[in-house]
Amino acid sequence: MRLQRQVVDYALQRKSRLAEVYSGRTGVAEVCDASPYLLRAAKFHGRPSSVRCPICRKEQVTIVSWVFGEKLGQVSGSARTTEEILRLAVSQEEFSVHVVEVCRTCSWNHLVQSYVSGLPPRPRVRRTRRVAGGRMANSSADAATDVGAGGGPEGMGSKGIGTEGMEKYL
Repeated sequence: MRLQRQVVDYALQRKSRLAEVYSGRTGVAEVCDASPYLLRAAKFHGRPSSVRCPICRKEQVTIVSWVFGEKLGQVSGSARTTEEILRLAVSQEEFSVHVVEVCRTCSWNHLVQSYVSGLPPRPRVRRTRRVAGGRMANSSADAATDVGAGGGPEGMGSKGIGTEGMEKYL
């Protein structure tokens, strides 16, 4: 089973953003805006990288992975280690992972990669209800065959619903 599907790499976007900062078109404060939550996640769930921070150049950036998925429950929207993501990938239905690099010194952060992981979604099985005679209820094909030329149920003729034997109910 492939653990990463639909991989999107944001290296070109990163390069463009850094070019804007280096040329002065974008201020450092605009790109060094990591939230305290992201900085805490980098400290406790991140993994070190060999890439030096492109803004302050004081330390290596930390890689943080975030998981998002409808079926993940409370885990969705949280930072996870690589080992935790691997465990989720073999036990949970499809979810997305967003990999962010963050500098804990200057707060630079950028989305590096996103991908889909987890078990493929199960095909939805349409359940039908069986009624007496082996026919399926609520099926448009059955509804079309039950209606006669006169607009009423089969066997009632074109005069509509027959009333023979129903006098006591009318």
